[in-house]
Amino acid sequence: MFPIFIVFEGVDGSGKTTQLHLLHKYLTEKNLPTYRTREPGGTPVGEKIRELLLDPTFSEMQERTEALLYAAARAQLVAQVIRPRLEQGYTVLCDRYIDSTLAYQGYGRGMDINFLASINKLGTGGLQPQLTILLDLSPEEGLARSRKERPADRLEKESLAFYQRVRQGYLELAKKNPQAYLVLDARLPLEDLHRKICATVGGMVGA
Repeated sequence: MFPIFIVFEGVDGSGKTTQLHLLHKYLTEKNLPTYRTREPGGTPVGEKIRELLLDPTFSEMQERTEALLYAAARAQLVAQVIRPRLEQGYTVLCDRYIDSTLAYQGYGRGMDINFLASINKLGTGGLQPQLTILLDLSPEEGLARSRKERPADRLEKESLAFYQRVRQGYLELAKKNPQAYLVLDARLPLEDLHRKICATVGGMVGA
C-alpha cells in the first residue's frame, strides 16, 4: 500500500463530514494507518484563520482577503500535517481542499480561477489528492440540513443563487478530470453512500 490523499467535497449540508468519519473508521478497523483533518483548520494556525473566515460579524471581508486566508490556512495544513503524514505512510482524509476555493470563491463569487489556482499551487507546493469524493446535493436541501444543526456562519448567509453557482462549479470541476473524482448523489441513504465510497477507496488501498 502506498500513501493516498483523499478529499471530501460538497455544498454545506451534503454529509461529507459524516462520510469522512465513516471511511476513517472503516480504514482504521482494517488496520490501515489513516489520518483525518479538515479545512480551513487542522492546525492551531488554521483553526484561528477558520474563526476569522466563518465569523458572521466580519461581513466586510473582501473577496481577495477571503481567498488568501483560505490559501494561508491550507499552506499551513499541508506543511504541518498532510505532507508529513503522507511521508509516514498514512492515508490522509481531508474535509475540503482546493476545490472548495475554486467552487466557492471562483464559481460562487466570480473570482478569477487562474488567480485562485496559482495562489493555492504556491501554498500547497502543487499537492493534489488522488481522489476527490464529491457529494452532490441541491443547495436548497443542503442549506436546510445545515441550518437545522447550528446558526448560519458567514458563508452560510450567502444567497441561494451563490450556492447554486457553487454546486455547478463543483460539477464542472469533476467533469474536467473525471478519473480523479467519485461523484455521488448525497440524497442516497447514509449506508449506501458509505458502501459506494468503501468500494472505491478499498480498491485503492487494498482493503
